Amino acid sequence: MMRSLFLFLAAGLAEIGGGYLVWLWIKESRPWWYGLVGALVLILYGIIPTLQHFPSFGRVYAAYGGVFIVLALLWGWGIDKNTPDLYDWIGAAFCLVGVSIILWAPRS
Repeated sequence: MMRSLFLFLAAGLAEIGGGYLVWLWIKESRPWWYGLVGALVLILYGIIPTLQHFPSFGRVYAAYGGVFIVLALLWGWGIDKNTPDLYDWIGAAFCLVGVSIILWAPRS
């Protein structure tokens, strides 16, 4: 379980970090290498979820989506200084409940 959590966090940080670097390059006129590094990090993001031990691509990515939402809120809060409000946190909590159901619900 700790491995899965680590991989979800690593994938989320790679996607958000890579996307953020591309954003800075295009939207804030940062040097071209921001875009290049961002693209490389996004390629890494594409690889990380394949290291999960869950057998279903769809379930892994669906569950990852919930983790991504929480990480995106934290990134926005820490990097962009956009403080999440109560409804952001409530929505994120619902997403994490959904992640838990998707990954660990008993199946026949």
